[in-house]
This record gives sequence, structure tokens and C-alpha cells, in this order.
Amino acid sequence: QVESLYPRHGWVELDPEVLWSQFVSVIKEAVQAAGLHMRQIAGLGISTQRGTFITWHKRTGKPFHNFISWQDLRSAELVNSWNKSLLLKVIHVIFTVLHFLTGNDRYLAPSFLTFSTQQTSMKLSWVFKNIREAEEAAKKNNCCFGTVDTWLLYRLTKGSVYATDYSNASATGVFEPFMKSWNPTLCNLLSIPMSIYPPVKDTSFNFGSSDSEIFGVPIPIMAVVADQQSAMFGECCFHPGDVKLTMGTGCFWNVNTGEHLFASRSGLYPLIGWKIGEEVVYLTEGCMSDIGTAIKWAQDINLFTNVDETEKMARSIVDSQGVCFVPGFQVSVNDPYLCASFMGLKPSTTRNHLVRAILESVAFRNKLLYDIIVKKVRIPLQTIRADGGVSNNSFVMQMTSDLINKKIEKPANTDMSSLGAAFLAGLASGFWTDKEQLKKLRRIEAVFEPQKDLEEYKPAMDTWLQAMKRSLHW
Repeated sequence: QVESLYPRHGWVELDPEVLWSQFVSVIKEAVQAAGLHMRQIAGLGISTQRGTFITWHKRTGKPFHNFISWQDLRSAELVNSWNKSLLLKVIHVIFTVLHFLTGNDRYLAPSFLTFSTQQTSMKLSWVFKNIREAEEAAKKNNCCFGTVDTWLLYRLTKGSVYATDYSNASATGVFEPFMKSWNPTLCNLLSIPMSIYPPVKDTSFNFGSSDSEIFGVPIPIMAVVADQQSAMFGECCFHPGDVKLTMGTGCFWNVNTGEHLFASRSGLYPLIGWKIGEEVVYLTEGCMSDIGTAIKWAQDINLFTNVDETEKMARSIVDSQGVCFVPGFQVSVNDPYLCASFMGLKPSTTRNHLVRAILESVAFRNKLLYDIIVKKVRIPLQTIRADGGVSNNSFVMQMTSDLINKKIEKPANTDMSSLGAAFLAGLASGFWTDKEQLKKLRRIEAVFEPQKDLEEYKPAMDTWLQAMKRSLHW
């Protein structure tokens, strides 16, 4: 885990050199811990955080800035101004008419396009408005753009491979999933030069080999995949209607929609899950940022010493005594100014109440996103499989199962992003021949089934929803 940097209020960055050195050392340590030698590695799969990006000079390889994180809020004013603009309203009208006349879903998403601070597009627009070196280099076709995967590929191959895959590209907001290409209309609108984008390759694919100086021997790079899509693959959610719930730094609900792309006005995002040869699998995603970050913050201010204590603390009281926690991010609302807050504090409020309120907020938000998915995704939902560090908290898991009235499976290994990348690399290198072999490797540690009626949670959830409304537009 690379430590985030906060150079200004709302800015979240990562140091590219620290990220690179930690990436290399983690691989070396993992190979050593497994009792293997680098010569025995058949292929490397890379799963990385999406939406976090960097730009650098094509000739020198020198970055123009630190990685700008997906959680970064520097584009908030730009987002606000665009979302209120007359031009965006005109775009909505044009694409609404096109969708009505053609019935083509490709025109549906632009008909209600709104920007958010989580999208790479707006932060990239900010870069070219504020970092002169990047703007000048782009004019001379000397500027490279890359999400974390592209940067690592570039560094692993000492600049000889410049590429990304469909899963990472589709999560940037500047890639058109229907056409499977970078979006020239959007880039023109936001003044982002088209020359900066890397070629897009299959997810399970031979990207070339790492330079032999890095690990002592060249290692074939056989898969590049975005973390949420990778977790989906690791959970073996291969069929339409399969649902993956990741609760890590952020919270992500992903539904396999097979060959169909679903666009929705309700905060659901269409993505390419993976592309393997002719097979292209699409996903619909709903997300909430800062789940794990909120829990880590609570630990940093000494609400508890160890994350494992939180479940016991939450269960030690019957309810949160009306205390609500609202993290500072969006849930089906497009508000970069949502205020993180505790509400309902009393003289009798204890640490246990605060901790329970934080955990309840995770379950309540899971319920909100699940309801949107059920309403908007026109595919019967099948299995729900959870992963990520917060899925180890059985209080959150049980409460989520109760609220959505569905069974949730939790695997023995909750780091599904790594496993998904390994599966994809193994398929590309011939270590496994098909997905049926992968299904046999799944291990379920726990199954959470509904135990309480939804009505029992209604008063607490209604209070929390009220707290949410009061935190908007701070």
C-alpha cells in the first residue's frame, strides 16, 4: 500500500518513484516467500487501482506531476462549472433526440452526462489547464498519459512497451465502451489532446517481457487488468447476473451483464470487464469511495486500536443511539461538496456508538446501491460474492445481507484482485486452459444469510438518510 500524499486540501497524490520501488520489492518478496526463483515464473499479471493517473514526457520518461488519485478533488470547481453549463444542457438535448430516434443505447449515456471528481477526464482537463510543461509537450506529440498499469508496463520494459488494456481504459471516463476507442468528442470538449493516449490491448495478452535487469531474468507480462474487474474475475463471476461486492478502500458493486452494455441515469457506470480474444464481457458498476479510508481514519484518531475490535464494539450495544456517520463522498448524488460528518452526538455517546455508526453507514450505502442495481439492471441477479478487507467484518456483512435480503458468499482469500490477475496471466500463458478449471479453485470461507427483517432497520436507516441530506452542498 503506497502512502497517499495530501499537498493541498482535497488533493490526493501518489509518488510515482515510491509506487514503482514498492511494486518491484513486493514481487521480489512474494517470489522469495513462496520459495521460488524468478526463473520459475511463467508470467506476470498486473492488477492496479483504476482512475489514478500520471502524464510524462515521451522522450525523457520524466513525469510532469505525481500520480493524481481517483479520490482527488482538485477538479471540483471545474466539475461544478461544467455540470451547470449551457453547453452540457445542449449536449443532453441532442443525445436525447438521437436516442429517441435510433433507440441505440450508445446515445443514452451522453443524454444525461454529468461530470464527477472521480472521473479521470475532469482531472486530466485540469492538468492541461494548469501544468504548462504537459500542455507544451502534448502540442509536440511528446506527452504520454497512463493509469497505474501503463506506467508500470512502461517502467518494467524500460520504455519499450506503452499500452493499457480494455478494463483500465473503460474506467477512465474518456474511453467509449460501445465503440471500444478513446472518445474524440469528449476530449475535444474538454481540450484534452488525443495524441496522449496509449494503445489498448486485450486483458489476457502477452504485453512483452520485463527488462532482465529488474528481476535478474526477463519475465513475460501476460495480463494487465483494473482492480475491480480483476476481483470480478478472481471471484469467478463469469456469467450474466453474477454480482461482485468489493469493500476495500472504496466499495464497488459490479454486475456481469455479458454481451450487453447498460447505461443508467442512477449513478451506475458501464465498463468493459475484460477482453480475451473475441470474448468481451461488460459490467455495470455502482461505487462509493472511502469505505476503508473512513475506517483507517477512525483508527488513526484512536477510536479503536485494531480493526478486528470494531465488530465486537458494534455488537456490544443494541444500536448507535441515533448517531449517524456520513462519509464525504457520493452515493447516487453528484455532489463533490458532500460533508463528512457525525450527527446525533449526545453526552452518552461512546466510542462504541461512533464505531457502530461508521460500520452501519457501510451497510446502509450497500443497501442504496443494491436497490439501484435491482431497479435498473435488466438481468436477474445470481450469486453475490464479497471480497476486500472490510468483508472480513462480519457485522457489516450480516447487516448487508439482512438489508438486501440476499445470501452473500465470502471467499477464504479476500484479496481477489491479485487472484484475478494471476488467473488471467495463467490463461494467457497456458497454465490453465479454460475458466472451468478456475472455478474448481474457488474456496468459500463464510456464507451470510438474512437473519433479521428489513423493517427492524428502517428507523435507523431513515435517520441516516436524513443525516445524508443535511450533509449535501456543504
